[in-house]
Amino acid sequence: MSNEKPFGLTARQKIQKGMTITREKIIPMEFDESRYDIVEVNVEIKDLDPVFHDYKIVNLSDLHLGQWLTAEYLEGVIDIVNRQGPDMVALTGDYVSYVLDDVAEDLERCLSMIEVKDASLAVLGNHDHWNGAEEIRKILKNAGIMDVSNDVYSISKDAEKGVVNLHIAGVDSMKLNKEDIDAVMLKIPEQGPAIMLAHEPDFADIAATTGRFALQISGHSHGGQFIIPGLNTTILRSDYSRKYPVGEYQVGDMVQYTSKGLGTNVFWLRINCAPEITIFRLKSPEVEEKIGNEESKNVNQTLSVIHSKKIFPTRDDVDNFLNIDDISDFIESKRKRIPVYMENKTDNIKENINEIPKIIENKTEEIKNNLKFN
Repeated sequence: MSNEKPFGLTARQKIQKGMTITREKIIPMEFDESRYDIVEVNVEIKDLDPVFHDYKIVNLSDLHLGQWLTAEYLEGVIDIVNRQGPDMVALTGDYVSYVLDDVAEDLERCLSMIEVKDASLAVLGNHDHWNGAEEIRKILKNAGIMDVSNDVYSISKDAEKGVVNLHIAGVDSMKLNKEDIDAVMLKIPEQGPAIMLAHEPDFADIAATTGRFALQISGHSHGGQFIIPGLNTTILRSDYSRKYPVGEYQVGDMVQYTSKGLGTNVFWLRINCAPEITIFRLKSPEVEEKIGNEESKNVNQTLSVIHSKKIFPTRDDVDNFLNIDDISDFIESKRKRIPVYMENKTDNIKENINEIPKIIENKTEEIKNNLKFN
């Protein structure tokens, strides 16, 4: 675990800006809803009051705005979110990649478009800290989104038994050693079911150990950007998403769900791993028992997906990504800069050469003075 910024952050920022310049040649600029997986996860939660039955939480994770995800794409995603009529929106970190200044205004504007009944809640990811946690928190606040990193937010509703609560807790980035489960456990009320938001999915082992959370929602992994066909898992696993890299897991008494996220880091390519918008429907055991059908009895195993129409990149996609003309143009642009670079270097060398006699003269006088003194 480290609080340090990643090695070569400045170089990564330059690479991202270079990617942004060539982005229009590599990926389609028009938003296409068919490229996204809409995943619906039903989660039965012990002691969930009937008033929260079918409570809908929409999760977005790993936007990485400004690298491959454009503001136009994010607007399209948020339009999908709003059409779901969410009770709550959960954002699980990494809103940008390596450059914030270029996209800060778009990020705030787009997030402000979210329409929600109860609350929009967020936690921070490692990239958010690398770009400036306080700046990200300010953007979230201005967009009407509450940061619950190492904090708890309670949603209250009137029910037959009186006021009942659903608690939404969050932790800060585990990768950067910012998580504080002790602070969360001190703040969370003893009564009422609870859900955890954590950017890194492997935090599930800690969250489940507390025995306090029915569900943890995470991102971070991007699903590895490659899912093995037929196995629904990936071999491309990063730190803190090695155990629970993609999809649904049972960790003790808690359900862990890891989203494939929206954006990508470094390369735009996703293979059998479409970007994802996740819809959680919370189920009350009391209501499910009254319904009494077989589907509801197995609700924890119920996961439905409206799949993207693009499971694998097309030949055109790959050709665009490896377009020899684009590569040639890039090389040519660099080649044209060499004479200018050499000219600047030559001027510097000439200046230094012209200074040599003066330096020698000064050194000679210094030596003579020292000899006289001795």
